[in-house]
Amino acid sequence: MASLHLSCVNTTFSDHHHFSLGRVFPNPSNFTAHANHRTHRRQVSCTTAANGGQINQNVEGPAASKVKKVDRRNVLLGLGGGLYGAAANLVATPPASANPVQPPQLDKCGTAIDLITGKPIEDNCCPPISQTIIDYQIPPVPQMKMRPSAHRVSPEYISKYNLAIERMKALPADDPRSFMQQANIHCAYCNTAYFQAGQDSIKLQVHNSWLFFPFHRWYLYFYERILGKLIDDLTFALPFWNWDNPKGMSMPPMFLDPNSAIYDAKRNPDHIKPSAVVDLGMTNNTDPLQVVANNLTIMYTEMIRGNSTANDFMGKPYLQGTPPEPGPGSSERGSHTAIHVWVGQDMGNFYTAGRDPLFYCHHANVDRMWTLWQYFLPSTKVPNKKITDPDFLDSSFLFYDENAQLVRVTVKDCLDNLKMGFEYERIDLPWLDYRPPPQTSKAKISRVASTAPKAETLFPLKLDKIVRFQVSKTKKGKADESLVLENITLDTSKFLKFDVFVNDEDDNPGELDKAAYAGTYAQVPHKTDSTSATTSIQLKLTDLYEDMDVADDDFIVVTLVPRHEGPGVTIGGIKIIENPPPPKNSSA
Repeated sequence: MASLHLSCVNTTFSDHHHFSLGRVFPNPSNFTAHANHRTHRRQVSCTTAANGGQINQNVEGPAASKVKKVDRRNVLLGLGGGLYGAAANLVATPPASANPVQPPQLDKCGTAIDLITGKPIEDNCCPPISQTIIDYQIPPVPQMKMRPSAHRVSPEYISKYNLAIERMKALPADDPRSFMQQANIHCAYCNTAYFQAGQDSIKLQVHNSWLFFPFHRWYLYFYERILGKLIDDLTFALPFWNWDNPKGMSMPPMFLDPNSAIYDAKRNPDHIKPSAVVDLGMTNNTDPLQVVANNLTIMYTEMIRGNSTANDFMGKPYLQGTPPEPGPGSSERGSHTAIHVWVGQDMGNFYTAGRDPLFYCHHANVDRMWTLWQYFLPSTKVPNKKITDPDFLDSSFLFYDENAQLVRVTVKDCLDNLKMGFEYERIDLPWLDYRPPPQTSKAKISRVASTAPKAETLFPLKLDKIVRFQVSKTKKGKADESLVLENITLDTSKFLKFDVFVNDEDDNPGELDKAAYAGTYAQVPHKTDSTSATTSIQLKLTDLYEDMDVADDDFIVVTLVPRHEGPGVTIGGIKIIENPPPPKNSSA
């Protein structure tokens, strides 16, 4: 199954980009701006801090004086609590129905508890509290930054990158631009034990939802600008680790020098060798050729084959006042998580991930996946890739910029990477047409189906071993359907992963390059107050059906393969649903 079928075909890309480049990243000049950049400016008075003092939260900017134009989020939140204080003297508009996630209340950042010992963690993830928050405006960009592949950078670039990290690490500990404070930002935003947001003081977590990509894009944006400021070169661009290409499926050599500032001694020692091949499937397969084939199949599945809607790729909606972690998108729960765990140690836990410089190189490639998916992948698979819900567009975060100024940013202002001033070096995309070979025989799976129990007799299911069962389809034959795994309850303190196969014939869980592979779920360990979270995932089956003989079957046989050891996952239910029809104005 590990033969590398890398035939090159012509592909039509989304919007009005038309290329005949096979598996090649289109020329960056062909990017098109899609974001509808709307700005909100408001003036807010001071609030009462946790210690009883006053925090001046006057918003600066050209529209700060327009006090009668109140952001609808202030209306929704009653203009009170935390960093968003009373402003009862303002003229309010009628409340809107939307409820976007608000930035954290820095003065209410909590103390985390070690999930193993039950004691408070000594290192505090809480960032400094600023006296002023500015609504950020992306500055004019005189020269576009080109983010390079970490496997193709020059010695001069490596020296510059090391110098920038050295200077970041040399900043005072209380400087919000310092290396540890930057790591703390990710720690606090990604572990619900820390940040609270909005009047309801909800716990905040940007992972496992539609905020995953926007948050990390802004995070890298300011991290990159801080590094550039420290070396007096604002054209400096972060490298990306192109682990989606066989030439990049090893740890980038620039990060392996123990004498460099970008080295982290806590990485998995088995994976710092140039010969160690990234295992995106976490299968522990020892055949490098098979691992590469698995990786390419995973990339094709999570980027193209497994998505019916924008939320399937981006993640499920996450609103103010709702529980965090509603459901991750295909890329987040797939290759993104696998790299975190494969690198290990610091990278292997959200609490410490930002302490490894390799984290930012990894997430640059994650952001590149978003860019590819937005503009360059075939539009017929997901005709409408834009999320236009104001709850998404108006969600906002707080970061410190290169001048140590606390700034507020919104999702809607980061949807176009070119408007933010960066693009990615062109790299081949060998996974773009790496569709698994068809599965034409069904004799064995027919025999297995005769003994497989029905799903309704097994769920709720504690997934601690391989399990196989029948799931009823919505209609016979090759239908446009998705498989939904719902009410997945997880132990958030553990690495957890399971793969999903449909009508799998060969019983070899180490091979993923086959039509039966439907997708995966994986999580990086992180901290929550209850050490558990409930989420769900959705896997598109339409292309999978086309690659196998489902004839007039009115059910499929699903196999769940856990890649972790022991308990930690309980799945509440599983079902097949019809996919929504494409929008009338789509080309599908």
